Amino acid sequence: MQRTITRVLLVVFGLVEAVVGIWPLLSPTGFYQDFPGFRTGWVAMDGAFNEHLLRDFGGLNLALAALLIGAAVIATTAVARLAGVAALLFGLPHFLYHLGHVAHFVRLDQVLIIATTGLGVVVPLVVLLVPGRRVSPPATP
Repeated sequence: MQRTITRVLLVVFGLVEAVVGIWPLLSPTGFYQDFPGFRTGWVAMDGAFNEHLLRDFGGLNLALAALLIGAAVIATTAVARLAGVAALLFGLPHFLYHLGHVAHFVRLDQVLIIATTGLGVVVPLVVLLVPGRRVSPPATP
């Protein structure tokens, strides 16, 4: 029973988080002005400097770090791939944003920003492409 309850909670929570994650990627301005949708302005009320969004960004990075380090400790292919997908889902939109928003930086900073955010795409792709360890069948006597 515990397993079913846990799975249901994870799926429901995951679906809610998916909506909250997809919305600002598809419509950043709409999310900023209209979140949570049934009331308006919860995010915009914090103003141009948005401590709330920065704390959320920090928390999500810590959550991703926990998943990535946990995947390294657990050391199964399935968990490593899950962590790779999670990192890619974060890293790709982050990289694409910065790719189009570096013109106001000096050249060195442009290169460093593109290189470091690009690693957030390349490293998860490598994790996803590295073959899993084959499990040998037990030897028959």
